Amino acid sequence: MKNWIFRFCFVFWGLSVSAQMDVAQIDATVQFYPNRFDDVTQLSNFITRDFKTDAEKVRAIYGWIIHNVAYEPKEYEMFNYSFKNYRERNSKEENTRNKTIQRTLQKGIAVCEGYAMLFEKLCELQGIQTYLVRGDIKTSFDDIGREFKRIHMWNVVFIDGAPYLVDATWGAGRYHQKFIKEPSFDWFQTDPEIFVKTHYPDMVEDAFLDFQFTRELFAQLPLIIQNELRIDAIKRPAHGVISSAENQDSITFLIKTNPPKTISYSYNFGKKENIKNFKTEDNFLEFQVVTKSNSNLVIYFDDEPALAYKVK
Repeated sequence: MKNWIFRFCFVFWGLSVSAQMDVAQIDATVQFYPNRFDDVTQLSNFITRDFKTDAEKVRAIYGWIIHNVAYEPKEYEMFNYSFKNYRERNSKEENTRNKTIQRTLQKGIAVCEGYAMLFEKLCELQGIQTYLVRGDIKTSFDDIGREFKRIHMWNVVFIDGAPYLVDATWGAGRYHQKFIKEPSFDWFQTDPEIFVKTHYPDMVEDAFLDFQFTRELFAQLPLIIQNELRIDAIKRPAHGVISSAENQDSITFLIKTNPPKTISYSYNFGKKENIKNFKTEDNFLEFQVVTKSNSNLVIYFDDEPALAYKVK
């Protein structure tokens, strides 16, 4: 998990599942659990005792993790992933997985592997199908336009046969020089079309999209911050890196969205400039921004960040 420039707000893909259970009761019950365990089976036994359905158990598992595990980058230094051959690799991976889970439970600190592996193990003990996903994330200006990297881990979990996307690392809070605890269910059963704006899996089928979307397109996108904006809403400029040579005086934006009351922009987080003249027609929004080369650009709708670009 990297330093976050923006705070993203999201809706739940799994709202229909959540609506069928008393989520407040589940969350309150988990709050009474110990915040540390010596062994994963101890926590699993609490969940078995208190919850019946897979949906309830998965929410309880996620809820305990986001409230009790802090992100700590130094945990990357705790394990040696080097190996001589594939047999040693398989043995070492399982050993590392077990040690990672134990340390996460006992110390209450982890990097993304700890969050995801603990979630996976607890689901396994409950007989719930799940697996780990490795992939890339997009959270800052530096991520716009770069090559794909396998730098993050999250989970897919199946409830009543349907797959759901879960990222307990991001659900626990954010990291900016230190861990800032902000437990949230925003990254629990998240809509795939929202999830893919910031997460792209190593294997595209793990994105669970009903349209074609490559890792190259993911890399090229701007930061799409506003919840209502989907990938296909950004018509112009479609790439997150804007050429000042091709847009010498101004940059034209064309976006499919419900028109905001106000539009503004800032370069390098400086003073916001209001855009007085913008067009709206058939749910398309068109406006221009003055070009400033070698700068980071943020577009605001109603004073809230909506999009971010790099201008070269």
